[in-house]
This record gives sequence, C-alpha cells and structure tokens, in this order.
Amino acid sequence: MIDATPNQGVDQMSGKSRKGRDVQRTELNHAFDDALRPLTGKSRDQMDVMRQRVKLPARDQGECRQLDARLPELEAATQRETGASKAKADVDLYQTRKRYFDLKC
Repeated sequence: MIDATPNQGVDQMSGKSRKGRDVQRTELNHAFDDALRPLTGKSRDQMDVMRQRVKLPARDQGECRQLDARLPELEAATQRETGASKAKADVDLYQTRKRYFDLKC
C-alpha cells in the first residue's frame, strides 16, 4: 500500500518548517476543532462545513440544514424504488443536489 498523503510543509535541513498560510490555517482550525470537540460534539469535517456556511445568509444556512437531512432520505428512496417511482425519486434527488450546490452548502 502506498501512502499518498500530501506533505503539510517543506522541512529544510536546518530543522525549520516552512508552511504556507493555508496549511497553517488548516492546522490551527484542526487544533481548535479538537479542543472544542467535547463541547460541540462535532468532527473536523462538520466544523469545516460550519466554517464554510457561516458566510451564507441565515435563510440559506437553514435551507442547507434541511437539505442535509433530506439528501440521505432521497438517496435511500432511489435505491429502494422501481419503475416510474424510481424515475421520480432520481429527479427529486438531482434537484435537491443541485439546490445544495447552488446554495454553496
């Protein structure tokens, strides 16, 4: 098995670690996420989603939360339905995913 994890910084022979701002920001966010996990109960991925959504208007944030709950239901419906009802479920899933993408959830 090959470990394809990208490097998080460029280490020089002197022992200094030079990291870009994006890497430093990610490390800082992960440290905060880990420290706040007992209080929030949210994983790093969930906190990343929250950080992204904080920039959205409140109405869109609420719609994103509704879509978060609806998407798994629609995905399950597309798996269990057959025939015309499956076609309708597929269209509903597509429209919901498109709205999720358009809102930048």
